[in-house]
Order: sequence, then structure tokens, then C-alpha cells
Amino acid sequence: MNRAATGGSPTAPRSTLLLVVPAALLGVAIAWALAVPDPVQAEAPVRALADCAGAVVLGLAALPRLHDRLTPPWRPLAALGGLWAATEFVVLAYEAAQVVGVRVTELRAADFGTYLTRVSGGQIGIAIGVGTLVVTGYAALAYRRPERASADPVVVFAAVALVLRPITGHMSQQPLGSVLGALHALAAAAWFGLLVALTLVVRTRGEWAAVLPRYSAWALPAAATVAVTGVCNGLVRVRGLTPLVDTGYGRILLAKSALVLALLLLGWWWRRTWVPRAADHRLTAESSLRRAVGEVVAMAVVFGLAATLAVTA
Repeated sequence: MNRAATGGSPTAPRSTLLLVVPAALLGVAIAWALAVPDPVQAEAPVRALADCAGAVVLGLAALPRLHDRLTPPWRPLAALGGLWAATEFVVLAYEAAQVVGVRVTELRAADFGTYLTRVSGGQIGIAIGVGTLVVTGYAALAYRRPERASADPVVVFAAVALVLRPITGHMSQQPLGSVLGALHALAAAAWFGLLVALTLVVRTRGEWAAVLPRYSAWALPAAATVAVTGVCNGLVRVRGLTPLVDTGYGRILLAKSALVLALLLLGWWWRRTWVPRAADHRLTAESSLRRAVGEVVAMAVVFGLAATLAVTA
């Protein structure tokens, strides 16, 4: 559809991804403030960045499923895959330090190795690391030979890496907990990652007219899935209404739910205003890009809250 989609340099501002970083960290900071005086984990900021990077990797790889004229921008995808792998390694080191009972800077190589080989969390981390490295390597090779590459392997490996922690975490001990966790993670990643991908590759008014309605059709069920599975998971975890205000976990959950509700309302409003106007070629590409970037930044704040929630007692 455009040079960006075939591996060239996109003219849409790459600062979009840079805005995701402070927004996600803002979400973590809000969550930490809400959690006081309950303990929080220092890995939350890195976990938030890893989740955002993984979601964008999935979104870039899923572009052909959104429109048959879109192909992944392999070079940015490889770079983001490398970032995802690096942040997942740091998350793994934080988890190992927590199990050993030391600061991450004091973690010894022997203790880290023991965690990786003998603790289930470490083995899961290895599987996630392998998945992110496969994605990165494949995307790098695909950049050299895009005519022979398919995005499907990247979608599969990225999706598996994204769901490994949710399906093996605390929710796995509940009936259908792993299923709910997997659906929640994949729906959130698709909702966020595809929109970031569009801000990177879609440049003209005609391209927004062709692609935005299709994204909107994907986003509605994804957003609904995020909301429903998030509420179910949260209520199972807090086991009552009082903990929603008496615990740090409950307060973060309320904040996350409120922002997700606000995004659902924004999505409903966009479907009535932005989507039909863009589809009818009545909006400039710059206007569509500004709306997309604004929603991406708001979603990144939710990712920061969600990452902190996942590591909060």
C-alpha cells in the first residue's frame, strides 16, 4: 500500500513510539501511588515497556490480516523485536532476584542460572525469550528477502510469547482462568498494537479511508473482550467489593477499569465521527494521525497500570 508497508522509511512520525514510553511509565507511576502503602515490584516499568513492545510487534505482524495490501515493515519490526527480547530478559532478572531475595544488581549468575533451570517462572521466561528472539531473527531475515517472507510465523510466536505469563500466573488456578488471561492479553495487544502499526505505515487520506474502518471492526470486539475478561479476572482476584478500595491491587484495578471504560466510550465516539468521515475522504491524513496518536498514548497509560497490576500482591 505504501513504502512503509513494504520496508521503506515511513513518513508518519516515528515519535509515536517514543510517546508510548513516557505514557506507559506514567501509568506505572499512577499505579505505584495508588498502591501505597502496599508493596510494589520494581520490575513494573520494564514489564510495561516489554508488554508495549510485544503488542506493537504483534500489531505490525498482523497488518496483512487487516488489509491484504499491507505488509509488515520488517526493519522496525526487527528492532522492536530486539527491544522486546531485551526488556523480557530484564524482567526475568527482576523475577529471579525477587525469588532469591536480593536486589537485581546483587543477583549472582549462579543464582540466576538456578532460577532459569529449576523454577517454573524461569523456564517460562526462557520460553518467552526464545519466542522474542525467533521473532527478531525472522524479521531481520525477512527485511533482506521480503518477497519470500510471511508474517504468519511472527504472529504465532509473538502471540505465544504474550500469553505465556497470563496462562501460567495466579489466574491459572481458577476455573477457565488461563483462557481468560490469554484472551485478555491477546485482545489488549491487538487493540493497541494494530493502532500503533497504523500510525507507522498509513500516510495518506486514501489509505486511512481504506484501513481505518477495518481496524474499527477489529477494535470493537477486542475492546469488549479486554473489558469483560479484565472485570472477571479482577473480581476473582479481589473476592469482594471491600478490597477494591482497601488494597493497592483493588485501587489499581479500579483505575485501570475506569480508563478502559473511557477508551470504550472514546471508541464509540470515534465510530460515529472519525471513522465515517475518514472513510468518506473528509479528513486529512494528519487529522487521522493525530487522533490515532492520542488514543495510542491513552492506551499506553493503561498498559502501565496493567503491568503494575500484574506484579502487585
